[in-house]
Amino acid sequence: MNLKPTRIFELAEYTQQKFNKPDVLAGKEDGVWRTYSADEFVKITDAVGYGLLNLGVNPGDKIAIVSANRPEWALADMGISKIGAINVPIYPNITTDDYEYILKDSATRILFVGSEEIFEKVHTLVDKVESLEAIYAFDEIENAKDWHEIIEDGMENPKASKMKAHQLEVKSSDLFTIIYTSGTTGNPKGVMLSHDNLFSQLIGLKDSLPLDETDRAISFLPLCHVFERVVEYYYLFKGTSIYYAESIEQIGDNLKEIKPSIMPTVPRLLEKIYDKIVAKGSELKGIKKNLFFWALNLGLRHELEGKNGALYEFQLKIANKLIFSKWREAVGGNIKYIFSGAAALQPRLARVFTAAQIPIFEGYGLSETSPVVAVNTPDKGGRCYGTVGKVMKGVRVKFGEDGEILCKGQNVMMGYYKRPDLTAEVIDEDGWFATGDIGKMVDGVYLQITDRKKEIFKTSGGKYITPQVMENKFKESRIIEQVMVLGDGEKMPGAFIVPEFESLKVWCQLHDIEFTTNSQMTEHPEVLKKYESEINRYNQQFAPYEQVKKFVLMKDVWTVDGGELTATLKLKRKPIRAKYENEYREIYSS
Repeated sequence: MNLKPTRIFELAEYTQQKFNKPDVLAGKEDGVWRTYSADEFVKITDAVGYGLLNLGVNPGDKIAIVSANRPEWALADMGISKIGAINVPIYPNITTDDYEYILKDSATRILFVGSEEIFEKVHTLVDKVESLEAIYAFDEIENAKDWHEIIEDGMENPKASKMKAHQLEVKSSDLFTIIYTSGTTGNPKGVMLSHDNLFSQLIGLKDSLPLDETDRAISFLPLCHVFERVVEYYYLFKGTSIYYAESIEQIGDNLKEIKPSIMPTVPRLLEKIYDKIVAKGSELKGIKKNLFFWALNLGLRHELEGKNGALYEFQLKIANKLIFSKWREAVGGNIKYIFSGAAALQPRLARVFTAAQIPIFEGYGLSETSPVVAVNTPDKGGRCYGTVGKVMKGVRVKFGEDGEILCKGQNVMMGYYKRPDLTAEVIDEDGWFATGDIGKMVDGVYLQITDRKKEIFKTSGGKYITPQVMENKFKESRIIEQVMVLGDGEKMPGAFIVPEFESLKVWCQLHDIEFTTNSQMTEHPEVLKKYESEINRYNQQFAPYEQVKKFVLMKDVWTVDGGELTATLKLKRKPIRAKYENEYREIYSS
């Protein structure tokens, strides 16, 4: 085959011919890592394609996948692509109503599910969604069709010539996938991405993200999100092995087993890792505790490329040997790159982990931009703390009159599925996509995101508030896990604060504060005084009109299932505001 793939399905044969690895993919089965060689990858994905053809699936038909990350996800995805069908990936943690909407809107014919829990949520939809013909499960589930039937049928009745004929008809500009955005309000929108859209990412990253066949990646971010999915196509493109974590709860053990060199993640996970590390450091005694916090504070002051001087770098070497080496062991001891996306990263986390030789590179993009618009990279001058890095090769960026980031390039989506009206609202006649984010350039080189355009609000005094910037700062507190700054049309900003309950418990124990429940903790006068002190400390970094004057402590952590977060862990501001009407009144009643 041509060793310059331009369509995603060509990556299977490409990685086989160029690298022919014994572990293209790997996942845990009955407690043992089960690897898939390049030959197996091609053979099984061919069989998936043949089996789907035998079921009467045609090019352009929609096939959906609802599953946690696992080798079967990637095998099904590639098999779907090989016959010119369209993969519609769906988050495993959305509501049954959202499943029904997406399946109907996309006219999905076949649905793959990963687990019994998911099957229980969707199996009744066969009778409600007219287009839906069958549900196949990756796991053995009673009353569900086994996806191995498709593979076995494909192997017994191959349709190689038919599949090849379909592939010859696929242009790189054709629709490859429809990704429904989770959205903070309204029904999800189907983002249409072509092969060209996704290949623009592979080409844009190939010179700045040096991976090869010696590298190993851990996968746990949802494959239904374009960030993780594109990264995995990049792994195939570069010969990097993909190991799927068993679950987010087991990621600590999996990191030590896999010893990955690359890990894409989201800020919330990094925040949790950091908080756990600091909490353990707080439990140390005497000189060990002093050394821990000396190293930690050193790391928080880190500057790139030795800008802090020779003495700092000498001290950092000592800190890395005595303290940070244990951090590296906890993530497998082999990490070269952690890429963070989907939400704003606190600069202090990038500093301290990079100082600990666990370098973090923040990037920025949207589903509509395939996703990368800009990213920090390992090459000299490729990074700047507090920014999302340089605009990626092949992408152009400019700013609207209000500071909105506009971008143009091969990465910009084809449009929203069946919604030309919504497409016209975000892509102008010249092809510029309006991201909805506000930003600016730092040193004329690095892109910095300052807020979401729709999230900026105005107080009754006419002052504009950028909540995301403030929230990111408040979350630096060890006892604040989540926060939402509010006050649209009110006289001053207020905040809903979700405590970091584990850290708060430690603080209460140190101060002899008795409690039996999280709720009881949040009501204790001394705890409220502590949070007031924390808020006042961070308030000093904002103008008087921006400062949070009143707040309410939440009794529970915000979650996707609770309706407070999107599937990508962004705040659902309107639902949170509506859900906590009484708490809102508590802030603004006087």
